[in-house]
Amino acid sequence: MSKITKLIIFLLLLVMPQLSQLQTLKVLSFNIRYDSYQKIDGDNGWDYRKDAVVKMINTERPDVFGLQEALEHQLDYLDQQLLSYRRVGVGRDNGYTEGEYMAIYYNINRLKLVSAKTRWLSETPLLPSLGWDAACRRTVTIAQFRDLESGEEFVYMNTHLDHVGDTARAESTKIIANYAAQLAYSTPVIVGGDMNSPIEDTIFDNFYNVGLEPARSLTQFTSNAITYNAFGKDSGAVIDHFFVNGIKVRRFRTLNGDYGVPYISDHYPIEMVIKL
Repeated sequence: MSKITKLIIFLLLLVMPQLSQLQTLKVLSFNIRYDSYQKIDGDNGWDYRKDAVVKMINTERPDVFGLQEALEHQLDYLDQQLLSYRRVGVGRDNGYTEGEYMAIYYNINRLKLVSAKTRWLSETPLLPSLGWDAACRRTVTIAQFRDLESGEEFVYMNTHLDHVGDTARAESTKIIANYAAQLAYSTPVIVGGDMNSPIEDTIFDNFYNVGLEPARSLTQFTSNAITYNAFGKDSGAVIDHFFVNGIKVRRFRTLNGDYGVPYISDHYPIEMVIKL
């Protein structure tokens, strides 16, 4: 083997891991806890946490992330701070600005938005509506993106299942699974959010039936730490999840580190590194 050949092989070995890393995407899901007008959260209120939320996002630098429970003024604040990101999604109460958003933010330097829509998790998904035994109107924001690095496309569905209605949670996963099934074998799919259910819940059979798999189980670099922390008031639970189809999961983490305040929300963000 000539010296030139050896040099070429050496350079390729150096460059290939960097190219592989460029082609991965970082995806995050985070229930940021709505800003209560009654200020019921005291020292854990939004005004005490919002700078730390921005610090978390700037530290982790996700390429795309879904938020749950976000109100319009909270999103306005994040828009002002996160200049490399744009968002899609609407308020769940009227389809415009009222009520909580299931917003999806994406880094415009890495992703191009192809399409976006919001659907209600109810018997009338095209209209702002309450479904079954749900306590609140619930939505799923569905966005399709093109990776500017690789040219590959994927769909991210961001949702927040109801915290009261058992039937609503089950029927909601059926609706989301149906949307995912329409994309089967054509476009990789991510479903993420606050599911208000442990991974063992049978409601997720609807996901498994269309090929969606829990991201935690698809990599050896994973975490099963609590995602709902209740601001430290109880032992917490693992109720925030990612499910994927047609996607390789390189790493899964629960982001329970220190971003400057004891709790950036009553949930910890979850994060995965993926390859399309």
